[in-house]
Amino acid sequence: MATPLVIGHRGAPGYLPEHTRSSYELALASGVDAVEPDVVFTRDGHLVVRHENEIGGTTDVADHPEFASRRTTKTIDGVELTGWFTEDFTAAELAGLRCRERLPQLRPESARADGREPVLLLSELLDLVAATAAASGRAIGVVLEIKHATFFAALGFDVAGTVCRELEAAGWATGRHPLWIESFEPTVLDDLRATGLPARYVFLLEAEGRPADLVAADGDRAPRYPFWVSSEGLAALAGRFDGISVDKRMLLAPARGRSAAALIADAHASELSVFTWTCRPENAFLVRRFRRGRDRAALGDYAGEWAELAASGVDGVFVDHPDLGISAFRG
Repeated sequence: MATPLVIGHRGAPGYLPEHTRSSYELALASGVDAVEPDVVFTRDGHLVVRHENEIGGTTDVADHPEFASRRTTKTIDGVELTGWFTEDFTAAELAGLRCRERLPQLRPESARADGREPVLLLSELLDLVAATAAASGRAIGVVLEIKHATFFAALGFDVAGTVCRELEAAGWATGRHPLWIESFEPTVLDDLRATGLPARYVFLLEAEGRPADLVAADGDRAPRYPFWVSSEGLAALAGRFDGISVDKRMLLAPARGRSAAALIADAHASELSVFTWTCRPENAFLVRRFRRGRDRAALGDYAGEWAELAASGVDGVFVDHPDLGISAFRG
């Protein structure tokens, strides 16, 4: 059985704050096959690497009195959030902020690195990965996740066009480097594929809920995410995208008794690869049968959980601790 790709999820956030340069450097040094940045927009139209556009919990923005008036409430993909949002800041302003650990209660060691590094631009990360690949002689990829595409489009941002331009400017639109583009919203994937951008396109699937772009267009008639892993849903994706990336619960605790191996076999029959997210070793993130003890921050039987995923035939795994992931999935 082929070993799955090991992808550094937001860098190496099990050890250092997510989406920081040092977190990505650690993931690359660990030998991952690719890294996964999430991108959102700045006010002046740049792509920055952040998990969400709300940055109150992942930067020190609240400590900057000059930005106090920018705290606001917005509805993002149907969820009301209060905080500070990247689209209200220029790239230069964001560069003056410093990153923080998103889960300090679970990852206090990572939180020790709070306040050291600025928010990364996508262009900076692309240059880092390309330089590391050249120096190591390895092909290292990027799995680029586009966040909140419909929300940003409604604000007037050219989502697909900006992604294309930034990839082109960084030398990542030639097919030279392994590139995947993923989103929980299929419309932006269609838009990007229509440009001819050479990448593999991956539809991200939650265990519950509906894609925000389809809800915006069709309301309650929009298909739920689990539909897309049904035989009918996979058939509809065949030829449209190159793969799906599923919440690991859809493999480890599948609905209606359908095994992970069966789901993956059906996807492969539709010529779709299957990634899964996110492999984290702490009890808080393991499915119940692999938890050990009551300490949410303690490591559970992650090796058992990940062995089950590897045996399913999955094509790629997102990991927060790249060294553990490489050891588990490459043997």
